[in-house]
Amino acid sequence: NTFDITPKKAYLDIFLPNEESIKIEIITSDTAERVLEVASHKIGLCRELLGYFGLFLIRFGKEGKLSVVKKLADFELPYVSLGSSEVENCKVGLRKWYMDPSLDSTLMDCRAALDLLYMQAIQDIEKEWAKPTQAQRQKLEAFQKEDNQTKFLELAREVQHYGYLQLDPCTCDYPEPGSGAVLSVGNNEISCCITLPDSQTQDVIFQMSRVKCWQVTFLGTLLDMDGPQRTFNQNLELRFQYSEDSCWQWFVIYTKQAFLLSSCLKKMISEKMVKLAAKNPEMQIEVPEQSKSKKYHIQQSQQKDYSSFLSRKSKIKTAKDDCVFGNIKEEDL
Repeated sequence: NTFDITPKKAYLDIFLPNEESIKIEIITSDTAERVLEVASHKIGLCRELLGYFGLFLIRFGKEGKLSVVKKLADFELPYVSLGSSEVENCKVGLRKWYMDPSLDSTLMDCRAALDLLYMQAIQDIEKEWAKPTQAQRQKLEAFQKEDNQTKFLELAREVQHYGYLQLDPCTCDYPEPGSGAVLSVGNNEISCCITLPDSQTQDVIFQMSRVKCWQVTFLGTLLDMDGPQRTFNQNLELRFQYSEDSCWQWFVIYTKQAFLLSSCLKKMISEKMVKLAAKNPEMQIEVPEQSKSKKYHIQQSQQKDYSSFLSRKSKIKTAKDDCVFGNIKEEDL
């Protein structure tokens, strides 16, 4: 119980994107916001740039594969979250926390921030989250040998999926229940690499400007039901709806990282709203405050997180078709 924590001094290892750690002294009741301040001060990160970074529970699996378990909310206690996590071998990691790669330019004048961006870019490429072409890889390696961080990051921003957060392999309901998928989220899109029944893969890209709403649901009881649901070994789902004119489609993802995915979607919307507000000062746009976190109560088989905003027309890209699913007209509902 968080309220039963006895505040006392402790040491906490914070892992940087280069997989090295710094040890900081904390109080066991310190929030993630406070721990981030202490860690940032130790590495010399400018205080005004704290909002661009966050603390995460991370783990390294077989062959060093990186998994981001969750984003620690400002009010969470990292010391407690680390000790109570059901995932083995978790660590507290410091990573950038924005989904728009163009925001890198805001941080380039701070040496510590530049170092963190450089470390994470190298890590993302090594872990194959970002996917450079062979020509890009050769140039990046040359810049890395020269230790030219600025040139490296300028080129890295042109790399496919640079700055995206990749989820662990999960399942989805397209083209049929139980289909394997790997999701990468960032730069105002959800990129899905779906494994088809014949073991071929299909890339589907959903632009956030066409997503109307989404919800996260706890599905524990569905695992005991007959039918295709038995194949799902995840106990959470995130489903999102996208629309254009009278055509509505749903895409359902079964993943233990559903809350992390939801946080990424919210982040992309927030960043988009900030850009719109900057371009149109007279527009009244309510932007969610990044410093505040909303606490939810999870009930079995009940909707936990629901977000909705006005859809805007944009193109959804798929490998073959314009629509991923069969079209559903309003008169069919």
